[in-house]
Amino acid sequence: MISKIAIIGGGAAGMMAAVSAKERNLACEVSLFEKNAGLGAKVIISGGGRCNVTTGIFDVKELVKNYPRGAKFLLSALFRFPPDIVIEWFEDHGVPIKMQKDLRAFPKSDNGKDVVSALEKAMKESGVNVYFKMPVNKIEKKDRFELTFNDGKKENFDAVILTTGGNSYLNTGSTGDGYAFAKAFGHKITPFAPSLSAFTVAETWIGELAGVSFDKAKLTLKTAEGAKIFERTGAFVFTHRGVSGPAVFALSSMSAYEKIDNENRANLTVDFSPDEKLNAFEERFFGLLQTNPQKFVLNFLDIFLPKSMCEIVATLSKVTKNAVVGGLSKIMRQNIIGLLKAFPLTISGRAGGEEFVTAGGVDLSEVNTNTMESKICPGLYFAGEILDVDGFTGGFNLQSAWATGALAGESAALSTLSLK
Repeated sequence: MISKIAIIGGGAAGMMAAVSAKERNLACEVSLFEKNAGLGAKVIISGGGRCNVTTGIFDVKELVKNYPRGAKFLLSALFRFPPDIVIEWFEDHGVPIKMQKDLRAFPKSDNGKDVVSALEKAMKESGVNVYFKMPVNKIEKKDRFELTFNDGKKENFDAVILTTGGNSYLNTGSTGDGYAFAKAFGHKITPFAPSLSAFTVAETWIGELAGVSFDKAKLTLKTAEGAKIFERTGAFVFTHRGVSGPAVFALSSMSAYEKIDNENRANLTVDFSPDEKLNAFEERFFGLLQTNPQKFVLNFLDIFLPKSMCEIVATLSKVTKNAVVGGLSKIMRQNIIGLLKAFPLTISGRAGGEEFVTAGGVDLSEVNTNTMESKICPGLYFAGEILDVDGFTGGFNLQSAWATGALAGESAALSTLSLK
């Protein structure tokens, strides 16, 4: 009897699971069911359409530091299919990869469709059956797994891999259908929260800084009454409503389960010179003060900040626009230093609808980290965002999808070998 594997969901994890299953056991029959008219909708739009395939952090122990949830669980999958091997896989399948200075890896074409096309070609060449517009309504475990489709058709499989994604980007079909299937088999689903979202800021002048960006700053987030503190150093940008960018997304991910809204405001401080301790910065600041005594304050501040931000810093420091550096009082100088090393912002909420991934999912304690198989229901596997795993922006979420998908596909294929 030919063993049969069903994969539900044609995103990153599902496609990689299908390829991996056939690579491990060419004789098995692999069928991928996708409810959309095409595969990899979320992969294609990731990275603004460029598709941040993975990361340049090849040391797995360093890599897992970028997963606020699921780091330990991912170790086995990431050691088996780490970023350098992911890059090698795509290049071997006709997608040259380029590495940016910030260690984000993209296809040289800057086109996410090329990534999906490579996986589609690999599936076709290995004989994976791909079915479009085929939502699964029900899964039951009898002697085998019985899948029921929209049209009432039923089909039996020896193993099922759930790769249905999370609750983010609803327009791509990522609506979390797999959670209902997992719960039906007795799995616990951890609470959901938006991750990788921007923050809105209460200060009314924030719109004046829209578009002002920084390649590196240290951001410190304190929740209401300073109950919890989160820190991240990286790039960020001011928006019309608040702040966004990689460092902000990381903070939102770390604080995903903290209540932050207009009634529970958080405090964010920005250190614009994160590589200098306060004493060293003060020494440099006063040295520049002494050599530029006749400079207007606004011209002096643009040594440290973009010009468009200097006026706001001067105003908040209670310094007049026409003041010269040599005429600043001690209090004014300390005010400016304080703002440059700990610029305060009041966070009034998260920018709804902008999240890229979902925090929460299938409880990891119920899944075998070495195989991605359910500990509750043998033959049922999970991969990708359906799991309670999420990473920061920078290719980490796709990397975990490739790794868990590959491991789930390989494990399912190996388990069905004994059925031949």
